[in-house]
Amino acid sequence: MKKNYVFIVASLLFIQLAFPQKVEIPTSGGGEFKFQNSSSECLSDEKRNELKLQIKKNVDDLKSRGILSENRLQPLVHPLFNTPITKNPSSEYNNVWGISNHVDHNPNFPNQLQDWNCGTRTYDTSGGYNHKGIDYFTWPFGLYMMDNDEAWAVAAAPGIITYKADGNYDRNCAFNSLNWNVVVIQHSDGSESWYGHLKNGSLTTKNIGETVEQGEFLGVIGSSGNSTGPHLHFEVYNTASQLVDTYQGACNNWTSGTDSWWQTQKPYFEPKINAVLTHYAVPQFNNCPTSENPNLSNDFLVGSNVIAAVYLADQLAGSSVTLTLRRPDNSIQYNWNFALADLYYSSWWYWTFPANELTQQGTYRFTASYQGNTFTHNFNYGSLGNDEVFEQKFEIFPNPVEDNLSISIKDNSAIKEVKIYDILGKLVLTETFENYEINVSSLTKGIYILKIITNDGDFSTKIIKQ
Repeated sequence: MKKNYVFIVASLLFIQLAFPQKVEIPTSGGGEFKFQNSSSECLSDEKRNELKLQIKKNVDDLKSRGILSENRLQPLVHPLFNTPITKNPSSEYNNVWGISNHVDHNPNFPNQLQDWNCGTRTYDTSGGYNHKGIDYFTWPFGLYMMDNDEAWAVAAAPGIITYKADGNYDRNCAFNSLNWNVVVIQHSDGSESWYGHLKNGSLTTKNIGETVEQGEFLGVIGSSGNSTGPHLHFEVYNTASQLVDTYQGACNNWTSGTDSWWQTQKPYFEPKINAVLTHYAVPQFNNCPTSENPNLSNDFLVGSNVIAAVYLADQLAGSSVTLTLRRPDNSIQYNWNFALADLYYSSWWYWTFPANELTQQGTYRFTASYQGNTFTHNFNYGSLGNDEVFEQKFEIFPNPVEDNLSISIKDNSAIKEVKIYDILGKLVLTETFENYEINVSSLTKGIYILKIITNDGDFSTKIIKQ
């Protein structure tokens, strides 16, 4: 009997291996996201000339005060740049940008385009403007990112600030004659780099004449001036005040810059994962100037569906992204390849994990791999924390709460942030913890999950709003 029993088990195992159980791939959606190109110049010729005159005036003043060199004994080599945009270090994104436009090398117009790589990733206008810089658009959720200071302009190379303008409206969506918020840096050889369309009130506190280092914060990416959405316009001039295309390529034959101005020149297409996120509902991409509704959440109660999404930049035609969902016990729930048929400068794809398939409570891991880069996003499903552990570290009162929630710390935990979720797992309130008191008057009556984020970890408990 024992031998027969072993044989039966072995046979069943063979059947399972030979005919694995079919796993239904979650339903999906998404597609291309198009950053709306302007129908006008990022900066009119009139305003560009005014800016150049003001920069020259500032440069002359800085030279007279010995801050900039008046006479160089020999020509210096031009700087080598790093990418002038980066994410806020606190952002959970992987990257925050894509490129919508390069410098236009075809002087004819309209719609007669040629970038440094002999492509058409640029624009011109019927009025005769040929795009004069690189446009880095923020992705995903550009206005939401601007509201939360998630995408930064940084100095592409060290230098001295020679011009700075702030205080201008930063939520433009179309052509207008408004001014932009901008920082201009002169480098050691006398060349200049411009950083335009920045968020109002976000610019560096450094003043004209002060030095910045490579990679130093200059401002938050916004949509000031002639702009159709948050992006950074990066424009470069050499020592002779000639426009430079910083990329070396077959169709960049300008004498103003005969080699690459980058420490490492990036390829024309740079496929990458900008973010892997989870949502309690499908994100809403509202029309400018209304911020998007990302509907973000990393914490879900039992019975909730989970929407997991991947946000790509430079999606390549004929490629695919590999996706995996691991349960809290590290077993694989889903593992599949998602084919990408088209070339998109930016795209987003989402999948809905139904509640009846999420049978374990704890931390799930959703991983996306694309073109050599992998990014994992964790989300919690089920109980968000242990009340006994919470009570050992914190005391909250009143509970049930009224309009203000006070938090007393029982140990040396350093609280970084407090978040409150409704019973569906939707994030409804986020507060930095400064005064030991959280205003919850905006919440309606009901049950919520209070999550306290500390240097020692995250701790959650249930609260009731009266």
